[in-house]
Amino acid sequence: MDIGMIGLGRMGANMAARLLRGGHRVVAFDLSADARRSAASQGMQAVESLEKLASALPAPRVVWLMVPSGAPTEETLKDLTPRLQRGDVIVDGGNSNYHDSQRRAAQLAQAGLRFVDVGTSGGIWGLTEGYCLMAGGAADDVARVRPALETLAPAKDRGWAHVGPVGAGHFVKMVHNGIEYGLMQAYAEGFELMHRKEEFGLDLAAVAELWRHGSVVRSWLLDLTAAALKENRTLAGIAAYVSDSGEGRWTVQEAIDLGCSLPVITLALQNRFRSRTESPFSDKLLAAMRNQFGGHAVKRES
Repeated sequence: MDIGMIGLGRMGANMAARLLRGGHRVVAFDLSADARRSAASQGMQAVESLEKLASALPAPRVVWLMVPSGAPTEETLKDLTPRLQRGDVIVDGGNSNYHDSQRRAAQLAQAGLRFVDVGTSGGIWGLTEGYCLMAGGAADDVARVRPALETLAPAKDRGWAHVGPVGAGHFVKMVHNGIEYGLMQAYAEGFELMHRKEEFGLDLAAVAELWRHGSVVRSWLLDLTAAALKENRTLAGIAAYVSDSGEGRWTVQEAIDLGCSLPVITLALQNRFRSRTESPFSDKLLAAMRNQFGGHAVKRES
């Protein structure tokens, strides 16, 4: 199968490499010349423009996007669309908002172009372990890209699924990431409590390793937690600053729109926000209020 891959960041490059190893022909494009050279060194056909990418692929084409969500995806589609022909399929494997995917599919349909949104999970391990792929789109369009999905997944019969119409792929991936927030927060809080219980002198790396075998809380996230603690038992040098990629926010907003209670995911998201604040104003105000009504001492900043 001939596949055009746009976006050779870490995940895009790894996905392209897995496709190549699976016997597919990959025509690769990235704005970075270094990324293109790396792709060419692996045996891909690296091109310098979207026009050359379209010309290098036989019709009907399959073009897979792995670019940041939002404006970068929007601009890429704007530049790519005039270079394609009716019947070509565009796959968005990035972390786009599902509303954007639905809108883009409708716009592309006016030009006779097909669209499949594929929520992609697997991170830096996907190259060797395979990716979890959640595809949204018409059945015929998903069938067109099925050979690529089967190659990228851990196996042909697992790790990928056609989950619904256009938008469903990115919606399911959004919820997936919201759940990830909650799981990560639960592990972090549990290990925080054990870290605070100094009288037991717990070896947290050993506890994490223990729980990996036979425990009801074992998981891949726990495997990664155990690896992190083994490498750095005190987490020295790591700032308590946790970013979010946007999907947690979208999950919480969707819950608000649907009147659906998601307290764990919502609090996990809020905790990430709090991790980025030094000396939160709200905490200062709490101290000031306690001083006002009870005369409690206020600890002064150094």
